[in-house]
Amino acid sequence: MNITKKLIVGLGLIGLSSLAMAVEPLVDVAWIKANSCNDGVRVLDVRNPLDGGSKTDYLRGHIPCAVHTDYLKGGWRAKVKDVPGQLPPTDKIAKLIGDLGIDNNTHVVVYHAGKNALDLGSATRVYWTFKVLGHDKVSILNGGLAAYTKDKKNPLEKGNQKPEAKTFQASLNSDLLATKEDVRKAVDGGAVLVDNRPDHQYRGINRHGKAKRNGTIPSAHNLPESWMTENGGGAFRDVATLKKLYNLAEVPTEGDAINFCNTGHWASVGWFVGSELIGNKKTRLYDGSMVEWSSDEAMPMTQEIKL
Repeated sequence: MNITKKLIVGLGLIGLSSLAMAVEPLVDVAWIKANSCNDGVRVLDVRNPLDGGSKTDYLRGHIPCAVHTDYLKGGWRAKVKDVPGQLPPTDKIAKLIGDLGIDNNTHVVVYHAGKNALDLGSATRVYWTFKVLGHDKVSILNGGLAAYTKDKKNPLEKGNQKPEAKTFQASLNSDLLATKEDVRKAVDGGAVLVDNRPDHQYRGINRHGKAKRNGTIPSAHNLPESWMTENGGGAFRDVATLKKLYNLAEVPTEGDAINFCNTGHWASVGWFVGSELIGNKKTRLYDGSMVEWSSDEAMPMTQEIKL
């Protein structure tokens, strides 16, 4: 083989290698079975009491080599000025990530219980956090643990994984984060506001326990989190179906968009669908959401149904 042919073949192999290393937003069960214990991969089990899980459930059985992290109390979200669910200071969240054995070269794969859209929010919120911190090598196991254990032959590991701490350097990507001021500007035109709460909260019938007022932000479109998963479960719908639902909710699939809910949990499901699956990279998440917005009397709200 002459030098030119060797060069062409070599470049082709490099291209194939790069393709194989590409990080997709979703991985399936076959991928996790083949890669969960690989060097350079860290699988995070984020099951928590919010979805009926706990550290005890992790100890009883988890995907091989997965490390448990407490989504609710472990430091993934912080209370800022009486508003829960906020993005913590970057230095604190970077230390949390490093202590999980993750550095900037690690491919992180997050999995949830896989029961419903609520527990899927734990995975999407952690995923979004990595992206906000400038770490693009992150994926979610579609369907969570429920998808993995559907085949009883898939092995589970008992006990606790204690990874060696590493150094993670955060580089804040503020383009993915919307503030209250950004949302206020959107009310007057600009970004599309997407309310990912259930319909009864959007219409003002009920509200979150920490929200001060019923209703939603003016001009917001309702796209409930449960619409985006198969039968309200823990696996995402296919992109073609998601686009149909966006059309039904009159939510554009292109252009500036801000997702919100009550504390940025359900909204992370909406953000993931819009940004990572549909591909609208102008999508942001308002983590203060309705708890922050409704507590400020200067911020306008609309209530369709008043009881």
